[in-house]
Amino acid sequence: MNEKPTDITVRKKTKEFQVTWSDGHVSIYPFELLRAACPCASCRGGHENMKSEPDADVFEKRLGDSPATRIANVVAVGSYALTIVWEDGHDYGIFNWHYLRALCPCEEDRKRFGRG
Repeated sequence: MNEKPTDITVRKKTKEFQVTWSDGHVSIYPFELLRAACPCASCRGGHENMKSEPDADVFEKRLGDSPATRIANVVAVGSYALTIVWEDGHDYGIFNWHYLRALCPCEEDRKRFGRG
């Protein structure tokens, strides 16, 4: 997969994070999903649990509305990823493009990445 984002939009009112990919696909992520799938070692339970794709159970987690699930800022990490800064101060997760695309909740991508 060589897709890269061509546009990223954060919609705080609807709590949605939208990515338009270079292949034309549009991914819409609920903030809650992004926080549940935070790829940092702390959220994943240690370095031994780090994988290139999110765990399937993140699609079922419900975290509710709190500072932990509200995006304060998004910061580019080179040309390969981004970091989400959450209102509770958490900012350790680096969402690379492959991981972010594998996290797309649409049926097409969930099947593509073995989560459907």
